[in-house]
Amino acid sequence: MGNICRSPTAEAVFRSKATQAGVKVYIDSAGTTGYHIGEAPDSRSRQAGEARGYRFQGQVARQLQKSDFRDFDYLFAMDSKNVEDMLALCPEEFKHKVSLFLSLSDSETDNVPDPYYGGENGFTEVLDLIEAASDKLVERLQQDAQAE
Repeated sequence: MGNICRSPTAEAVFRSKATQAGVKVYIDSAGTTGYHIGEAPDSRSRQAGEARGYRFQGQVARQLQKSDFRDFDYLFAMDSKNVEDMLALCPEEFKHKVSLFLSLSDSETDNVPDPYYGGENGFTEVLDLIEAASDKLVERLQQDAQAE
């Protein structure tokens, strides 16, 4: 939503996992609101991610733009509300690109919970969910590349 917790974590985790797997991608994160434009990721997100070796360097919150729907192959939302907000902005011809990030994983939930107002465990839980979905996305991209 604000591009300071979940989506920057997903950006850092997926970038790391794709790089390790040799998958070349262009990745960026954005929020559906402009609440935190220009801010660095939340310190608690960074702390949880950096403890596992992820890097957040250079990340700054930005708001989703219509051009993102054209420029990216996949647009993942962290929860159902953000999917709704994204689809409301998305041109019809690109709506197929929008989905829930956890739809890629074997998670029991579709939504990555927002840890912003929760305790420290919330950031660790978010990281666990994002790592699992990132692994699945890397596998999917590797399979797609082999099929080409």
